[in-house]
Amino acid sequence: MAIGDLTRINTNIAAFNALNSLRSIGNQLGISQLRLQTGKRINEAADDPAGYSIASKLTSRARGLATALDSVGTSMNLLSIAEGAAQSIHDNLLNIQDLIRQATSSNLGSSERDAIEQQIDDLSAEITRLRDSTTFNGVTLLDGTFTGKRILTGAEASDTILASISQDFSLTDLGITDASIEVDTTTNASLSLTYVDAALTSVRLEIQNIGSVTSRLRSISDNLSVAVTNTQAAKSRVLDADVAAEQVNAVRLQILQQLATAQLAQANSGPQSVLALFR
Repeated sequence: MAIGDLTRINTNIAAFNALNSLRSIGNQLGISQLRLQTGKRINEAADDPAGYSIASKLTSRARGLATALDSVGTSMNLLSIAEGAAQSIHDNLLNIQDLIRQATSSNLGSSERDAIEQQIDDLSAEITRLRDSTTFNGVTLLDGTFTGKRILTGAEASDTILASISQDFSLTDLGITDASIEVDTTTNASLSLTYVDAALTSVRLEIQNIGSVTSRLRSISDNLSVAVTNTQAAKSRVLDADVAAEQVNAVRLQILQQLATAQLAQANSGPQSVLALFR
């Protein structure tokens, strides 16, 4: 920085120095006040090019993780719907099992067996209704076609797991069609009981599978929640302003601005002292 010569009045170097200092302090104060107004340390790429790039990547990752968290939550809801319907089908099969056990006894007449048959038909119809009506966003869940479905579990497109409900809950696939379930005799009732037992086993295995996937998704959801928070914290450390520090800095710059203004006024009046030489 050049040092002004008081005896050279055509160019007031001291005033220029004071003016440059005042402008520099004003620019710094403006940046500090903007940070206080927005709460951000980086308001444009010029503030910190490298930091801006890092913060942008962290923002993108945090949003990707949040999207994955929503995807996992939605998938858990889907599986809960499927599990609830499968549990209802399981309960209906237990009721059918109880009715058939009654029919294995020889102390029932034909009218009682007809009544049991009617109840079994009604319960079977409810199983069919549950199988056909259990959907999520227009996708049928219990017809055996919901297989190999991708669930987003991370910020990258490759972060996925596969979920399947492979069991078809139709009466045919469960092996309990009207033709196979007969209770007109004790022999037929005993044979029908084995079919229902097999159907119950199939349903239990599928419910177990749904529960296993749900448990895994719950663990993934917990991990994603922590990951989103930590990524946001990392972005905040790079992008956001330390308000306390910026306030201290702003006060310092305001004092320096007042000093620079006083020095500029003093530097402007300095050449007038040379006039004393002409008195």
